[in-house]
This record gives sequence, C-alpha cells and structure tokens, in this order.
Amino acid sequence: MASRFSGVLQLTDLDDFITPSQECIKPVKIDKIHSGTGAKIKIQEDGSYIQMGEDGGVQKLKKVEISLSDCLACSGCITSAESVLITQQSQEEMIRVFEENQKLHQISIGIDKSRDGKGDMAKLIVVSLSVQPILSLAARYNLLADEAAQKLSGYFRKLGADIVLDMTVADDFAILESQQEFIERFRAAEGNGNTSKSLPMLASSCPGWVCYAEKTHGNLILPYISTTKSPQQIMGSLVKYHLAAQLGKKPDAVYHLTLMPCYDKKLEASREDFFNQELQTRDVDCVITAVELEQLLESEGHSLSAVDAVPLDFPWSKIQSSTQSITSHKGSGSGGYADHIFLHAATELFTESETKLEYKSLRNPDFREVTLERDGKVLLRFAIANGFRNIQNLVQKMKRGKCIYHYVEIMACPSGCLNGGAQVRPQDGTSPRELTMKLESLYQSLPKQVPEKNSVVSELYKAWLGGSQSDKCSSLLHTQYHAVEKMATALNIKW
Repeated sequence: MASRFSGVLQLTDLDDFITPSQECIKPVKIDKIHSGTGAKIKIQEDGSYIQMGEDGGVQKLKKVEISLSDCLACSGCITSAESVLITQQSQEEMIRVFEENQKLHQISIGIDKSRDGKGDMAKLIVVSLSVQPILSLAARYNLLADEAAQKLSGYFRKLGADIVLDMTVADDFAILESQQEFIERFRAAEGNGNTSKSLPMLASSCPGWVCYAEKTHGNLILPYISTTKSPQQIMGSLVKYHLAAQLGKKPDAVYHLTLMPCYDKKLEASREDFFNQELQTRDVDCVITAVELEQLLESEGHSLSAVDAVPLDFPWSKIQSSTQSITSHKGSGSGGYADHIFLHAATELFTESETKLEYKSLRNPDFREVTLERDGKVLLRFAIANGFRNIQNLVQKMKRGKCIYHYVEIMACPSGCLNGGAQVRPQDGTSPRELTMKLESLYQSLPKQVPEKNSVVSELYKAWLGGSQSDKCSSLLHTQYHAVEKMATALNIKW
C-alpha cells in the first residue's frame, strides 16, 4: 500500500486490483490568451506555472482541478479506489474544520450570534465510527474493541467533536431494509415468471462495486443492485435529519464525519444523490479512514493507546448504558447481509425457521454459496463474492443469463470490508491475509446484534420515519444509481 494518504486518494496493492485507465480526463474550457510566439512557461518553486511573454510580461496560469464530482461523472477509469485530487475528504480538511470550529466557539462567547444575520455560529460536529476501522485500530494498538472505540471517542473529542457515535443503528437499518426489499423482489419475480429485472438482488453497501457497475455495465446491471443505502449514508440521514432536529439544529448546522475502512467511502459521500441542494449540505461531510488516523497520530507523536477513553454517545434512547459495547452481526465481517437476508427469507417465504447456514467455497474462499433445499428442490441460493475477479465472473454470468443466485453480497476488496483498502496494514511482518484473519476473529468474538430485536430501530421507524412503509422511509433509506455514458473524445479512443 502507498505510504501516505493526504490530499490525494491512493491506490492499494490488492492482488486483484483493476489497473487505472490512462483516459482520466476532464474537458476544460480554455480561454484564449493573446501572446507572442516567443512566450515561455516556467514552473515556480510552489508548483505553480507562469507564462513569460516576449515583452517581459508575466501571467500566472490556472491549474486544472479535478473534484470528486468530476471523477464520478467521468467514465475514463475503473479502480477500487479512484485517484483524484480532493480537498473536502482529507485529514487536513478535517483538522481545518475542527480548528475553525473552535475559533468560532471562542468568538461566539458574549456575542449576539444573530448579528447581521451572518450565521457565523460554530457547527455541531458529530463523528460516526464504523466497526471495521475500530477493529483495525484495536489490532494496531493492542486494544480491545471497546477500548479502541472509547479511545477514538476521546481522541475526536480532544480535536473538538461534540458527539461520537457507533453505527450499529445504521447497520441494522441497512439490513432490515435489505431484507424487506429482497422479499418484495422475490415475490415480484415469481409473479412475473422470473422474467422481471428483480433477481438476483445485488448488495449495494460497497461504493467501489457500485461505481464500477455504473461506469462499466450501466443499465444492464444497475436494476439488480439493491436500492437500500449503505450504513454510512443511512447514518448521514439519521444524523442530519433526525438527531439535528432533536437537538434543535438545522441539517446545515451539523458537520458529520465518519470513520470508514476504505477510500471509496469518500466517493460515496460525495455523490450528488446525497447532497441537499436546498440546504447546501451533504449527509456525510467528510470521511476519514483508519490508515489516515494512524498517520495523523504518528505525525503528532501519539499512540491511540495513550489517549484518554471517553464513552460513546447514545442519543437514540433516554436510557444510556454506560457499559455499551461494540457489536457485530452474524455472518461476514462486511455486515452479514447474506446471512441475515437468507434466514429472513427462509422464514418469511418458506416458513423454514430452523434453517442452518452452511456455506461452500467455489472458485476460491472469496466466492461462497449457501442454499435452502426442500425435497431436492433449491428454494434459495445466495452467494458472497468478494474481489473484482469474482465480481467480473458474476457479471459475465448475468450478461449470459446464467446467474443462478437470488442474492449476492458483493464487496470490492478480497475478504470484504475488514480488508478494506484503507485499513491499517501489518506492522510486525505478518502477511495481510494473517491480519485479515485476526480481524475476522475479533469481529466474530464481538457480541452479536440482532436487527429485528433492536428496540431503538423500532422506535426510530415510528418516531423518525413514520413507519417502515412510509414515503419518508423510502426517501431517507433508499437511493438510485446512474449509468455513466462513455465520453467519445479523441483522447480515449483505443487505436
């Protein structure tokens, strides 16, 4: 893996990485500049360019900047973590926001905050922690999962965070909505003689996979991808449109930061679908990763193990447990989608409440399947496909109409999210595979969360969304995808 990640998204050395294209371009409008034929261009020490004319005149030239939106709108490259210049998704930006917010806190003391209507009040900073980077940092600093979570809470609070949350509620929402969506698709497929574009249903929580599908296969594959938002984006909606209201804040008065296991989550947070045009705010304002946090601690000369522990916040219920633990879900370290949806479908569709999950590996350990059979007939066939090699094989089967699965849990990284491209790499000479196995063991040892039994989620369905079948539920927990047209320019013609 590249040694540092700062303002530039870096590419990892995953063994099934799809090589970045040489076609990454952004059409730029160039204003014609009147100059003599003897003009020269020089590079300054700060990296800027100047044009020197024959008459001695000097003109500073503009740099071409590529934003995340440009990257998502371009069809030139397909990578597991696209390398683009960004500012709003770096640790430098995170630190800048924390420092600026602290200054605003100080300035606002004793000052009429409504003065001149400038609205220069400090924002409420909320940090959401995903379980995979918590475990990655726990392994890096020899901590227990709960210790790592509480020390992360202490570190972010030291930087200036107001609230630090874990993402169990959002994880449960994502699983429950995916379960319901699968049931609806399965019944729709049965009603149409299995000819509708309902099945297989493909997981949607991995932005690397979704971006690949949008850019490479477009409308051929997109109808099959689950419309349920990823836990990160569900957490964004929950923080900006429920927690903010509970605290008397407007969505744009909240700065939402998430800790994630891969760089592609930055691309996901930057999608226009998750930007409120009216309020000019994103559901997730900034994404920081485990490896970036490790680098930040190293640059400060600190260790996470030396940070004071602070309990995580739990604003979803009036009763807050001081012994709240980090939890996992039954199944894979990517969230256990296949396991939960399979068991729910077996009960809901075929009244098989005592179903046992017995996966068998196919081509490799990253492609596994599980079936539900009755009287020799396969009722359900699910799969887990991790890594782009397996994804490509699956897509080719779908193109040929030979996909036999009802649901596939898909993650771009081999071994899934615990081996995300931005997880901390081995420090003691162990192999990445050994570290991933250790993280998998840590994940499986955590207390298991059962989404259907999460009373907080049940309360939120009613209080926040007005019921699981409401229009508000659909708009806040689901999204849509967009096929990206190939740009026909002379720069990307393959001769």
